[in-house]
Amino acid sequence: MSGHEVVAEALRHERDLPRIEEELNDDNAVVVRKIAPGRSQYVTKPVVGAEPGELPRLEAESRGHLEELVPAGRTAVRKLLRDGARADVDADERAALEAIVLLMARPAILVQDSQFFPAPQPWTDELENHRAAIEDVLPRVGRIEVEGHPDIDWVGTGWLAAADVVMTNRHVATEFASNDGRAWSFAPGMTGRVDYNEELSASHPRELRLTEIIGMHDAVDLALLRCAPDGPGGTPRIDPLPIARAPGVRSGTKVYVVGYPAADSRRNDPEDMQRIFAGVYNVKRLQPGEVRSASGNVIHDCSTLGGNSGSCLLDLETSMVIGLHFGGRYLQGNEAVPLWRFADDPLLQRAGVEFS
Repeated sequence: MSGHEVVAEALRHERDLPRIEEELNDDNAVVVRKIAPGRSQYVTKPVVGAEPGELPRLEAESRGHLEELVPAGRTAVRKLLRDGARADVDADERAALEAIVLLMARPAILVQDSQFFPAPQPWTDELENHRAAIEDVLPRVGRIEVEGHPDIDWVGTGWLAAADVVMTNRHVATEFASNDGRAWSFAPGMTGRVDYNEELSASHPRELRLTEIIGMHDAVDLALLRCAPDGPGGTPRIDPLPIARAPGVRSGTKVYVVGYPAADSRRNDPEDMQRIFAGVYNVKRLQPGEVRSASGNVIHDCSTLGGNSGSCLLDLETSMVIGLHFGGRYLQGNEAVPLWRFADDPLLQRAGVEFS
């Protein structure tokens, strides 16, 4: 982004800037520990898909880079508070705004054992105040995995919308489903499951088997899948997430996404992704943000990536689902299906999806 674009984006978080400035007025290493709490200190088991020592190495590189930018970040925030949109930031200050201020404003927080890591300011208090409700949501969001696909072994995020119904995106489900002109079914040679325990360092899956393609919505990017425990000793019952019938969503509503961000360099800058995700992808994260608009689709600014397709978007105050995330670009706005507008939709009603 240009200097003007970075300043404009940072000023979207203007009311948080005084708290961010206060956090930056500390030793550089202390600042980085506060805004990007260490991943490796929480890891007691190997990270799925990572080489031995890879997480500490990536973390050290990322944290060292952030430490170098802290002084420029202090200067940049002071300029924003003093000059607003007229702030003149140089190249180092622009990089610091992207790497530090926006990282603090829109973090992507790792989840382990159904608990989320400490959040940076300005989210610390808000997320801690809602920790119990958020951690009640986390175990009910899973990663959709496939067998028999020629190129990939997982395709996106899904969550329990009814007792035996997983909701995800249409474009996720079509990776393993086909239509013969009458109904949807699994593509030849493919099967699917949802693993609710694909978290940092998780060693044992907690899976539900996908048994049926209930249907794909004709108007929006939404699909419903039937699921079942994998055998008599399989995953215990998981309660569905509550979906709001009339959430009162407006610009500025605090929200969060739960899902599985994947490396997505085709649509997002690799340096941006490295700063936010520190090389750790494909595992569950909590991604807070705000609604920008709810006049059509819900436009939100959580730090999502491609694997977040199918994630639930929840109201932070109530932890009720308000939307189904389906796409976007980092720092440019993301879109979600406004689910409350589909409370009486025939597809959802036939599947037994209820609204609170």
